Formats: sequence, C-alpha cells, structure tokens
Amino acid sequence: MTEKFDAIVVGAGMAGNAAAYTMAKRGLKVLQLERGEYAGSKNVQGAILYAAQVEKLIPEFREDAPLERHLIEQRFWMMSETSHTGLHHRNDEFNEERPNRYTIIRSQFDRWFSRHVRDAGAVVLTETTALELLKDAKGKVVGVRTDRRDGEVFADVVVLAEGVNGLLGTRAGLRERPKRENVALAVKEMHFLPRETIEARFNLKGDEGVVIEAAGTISKGMAGMGFIYTNRESISIGIGCLVSDFAKNNYAPYELLENFKKHPSVAPLIEGSEVKEYAGHLIPEGGYRAVPELAGDGWVVCGDAAQLNNAVHREGSNLALASGQMAGEAIADLKQQGAEPTKRNLALYRTRLTESFVMKDLKKYKDLPGLLHHNTQNFFLTYPQLVAKAMENFVRVDGTPKIEAEKRTFKSVLAARSLTGLVGDVVKIARAWR
Repeated sequence: MTEKFDAIVVGAGMAGNAAAYTMAKRGLKVLQLERGEYAGSKNVQGAILYAAQVEKLIPEFREDAPLERHLIEQRFWMMSETSHTGLHHRNDEFNEERPNRYTIIRSQFDRWFSRHVRDAGAVVLTETTALELLKDAKGKVVGVRTDRRDGEVFADVVVLAEGVNGLLGTRAGLRERPKRENVALAVKEMHFLPRETIEARFNLKGDEGVVIEAAGTISKGMAGMGFIYTNRESISIGIGCLVSDFAKNNYAPYELLENFKKHPSVAPLIEGSEVKEYAGHLIPEGGYRAVPELAGDGWVVCGDAAQLNNAVHREGSNLALASGQMAGEAIADLKQQGAEPTKRNLALYRTRLTESFVMKDLKKYKDLPGLLHHNTQNFFLTYPQLVAKAMENFVRVDGTPKIEAEKRTFKSVLAARSLTGLVGDVVKIARAWR
C-alpha cells in the first residue's frame, strides 16, 4: 500500500475502535488493522458495558447496539467451600430510561462498533496482522509492516490498541512485556438457557440483569475472582487469577472454573444449561504502578496495552473507551494545529489522561493491587473461611450458648492467624482504600 495515512490504529477492540472512530469523525485519514476475520471475531467475552463513556462517542448507541440486559442488581460473594456470605445491592432506580450499565457479548458489540468506524470514514482491514513498527533514521515511528504482500503502510502516528499482551510495542522496545504478576488469565464459558429460566432464577423481568462477583476459596489461595453475568438467553460464567500464581501452583484455569461451577451456590443457577463457548482472556491487573510510557515519537498506546484497568472496581471497557477517545482527540487536535506528532506534542494525550477519571482512579488505589497480590493466602483463603465459620456460628441454633460459639470463632481466628496480623491487614486495606 503506497497511500499514507494520518493515523494507523492497531486493534479493533474497545480502545482501538474508540480511537479510530474519534479521528475519522474529525476528518482524519485513518487505517485500522485487525487480525481477526472481523472486529470481535476472536473475542467471545461476555462483559459489562458502562453507558456514560459510550454516549460520549455515539450518543444514540442504544438505538441499535447489541445490548443484552441492563443491570439492576450487583452481588458480591465471599465464598468458602460450601457457602457464600454476600452483599447485594438491588435498585429499581436502575430501571431508568437510559440505563447506566449493560451486559454485552463482545463479539457482537465490537462488530457493531466497527461498522460505525467504517461509516465514519476509516479504512478497516481485517485478517491483517501488524508484524512490526517502521521507524525512520531518527527512531520515529512512521508506520507498520503487515503480513500482507508488500505490506508496509505509512502514517504520521500509530495508535497501539493491541491488548495486554500485544507484541508490536514490546518488539519495538517501546514498552516492556507485562510481568506475570501484573496480568490475570480469566477463563469463561457461555451457558445457554431459556430467557424465562434465567429471569426466574435471578428474580428478573424484561431486560433486567444481575452481576455476581465472587472471591474466596474458589481461587485456592491465589489472587483471583469468579464472575457470573446474565445475558438475554445465556449466562457468562468464569474465573481469573494472576498468571504468576498459576505458574507457581498446580491448578489449571479450567480446573478452577469446573470447581466454581460445581459450588453449591453456583450450580443451581446454571443447572440444565448448554455450554457453547469457552475462551481465555488476559486482563491487566498491575494498576497505576504498571502503566508504561503512554506516548513517544509517532506513537501512543491505550486500553489494555497501556495496563489501563481498574481491578478494584472491575472496570476495563470504560477505561479503554476513554483512553482511545482521548488519544484520537489529541492526535486530531495536533493535526488541526499543524503540529508534528512528536513525543513532546503527543504528551497532550498523556496530560488529558492524567487529568481524567482514568488515571485519578488508578492512582487513588495504586497500593491496593500489590497488597492483595502479596497476601493471597490471607485474603483469598483464610479470611473467607473465617467469615463463613463466623456466620455459621451466628445463625446456627443448637442449644450451645452464644458465648461458647463466639469463643470458637475467636479461637479459629487465633489458630489461622494472629489477631495482630488480622488487624494489621485490615489497617493496610483501609489505608490503601482511603
């Protein structure tokens, strides 16, 4: 391809589509590269979509976007081997005219978003892999080499939205390959059930939906979480743990998922379902301290490739959308001003991201990922078991004086971990959360 573009976007996920759409709407000549058969073809992820960020890009998205259910209830479970202790928030206010959160199936949503990118004027090439970044004699990125015949293509700036394990940036020496302790591997299945069955089991009507996020013994002492999302006619269920924990333990991801599905609190929810899809997905978990350099001469990085994921609040798609939009706006502004996309000028993107909710939220909780990741046995095994035992003693009535039951619980705390250590962990979490 001999034509030169204003920008090349590598990747057609949330961040890549947001960047390509934003620049194309501003009149830039944009090329987007996607290695899959179509945008979303390699993504069977069932996910949560945060409406506010999508509205900034496509205000009328609710009219034709493939949305599954709007969420009216959030459940948090702390699980032992036979129980869960939960915190639920259900709110009829979420049955609003313009709901705040939805469940989606990424393969469908990404394909829909890609159509809007094309309609905005961008050139979208699928089944095309970007192999390496092209640089000039001064080291400035000037394009990419693809796997197509005569596949070098040039642009003023390249947007790297290639995902958490994208190799383009690491091969070019622009960023380090993510460390195993900063990346989680999640495995997920799609369980299909009749719509009325899902609504009966989760106490829903119409397009209402529920999300369950679970932590505890289900991760076998590793840093990880399980999750259940209700779609229209399917349930997304999965579990993820740090890659570093998988590497040093003898558990395979699918084993954790099978155990999670068999848990007495989970099994009735998916009983009789038909499993049609299984997939693995890497998720950035390093937080603020793992964010790499965001811009350089002729390039910017956004979304998962930039480690932009709020693990504390389980937010990823909105950070990807926001970073892609801000990258696209910064590039378009520089183009309009006639300014070259140098590292100094592209710092405009980094500044806007730093001043936004994305980096402010990540910075606020910068110490929490490390705390949880380095005390996994306590937070994901010992304490969930203690909570379960304490709740069992609280509600069981068998003629035993309550003071005796309380003493048994207190002895369990001392046997599992010193009271000083428990208080210390609580204080650390409080400080990291402040």
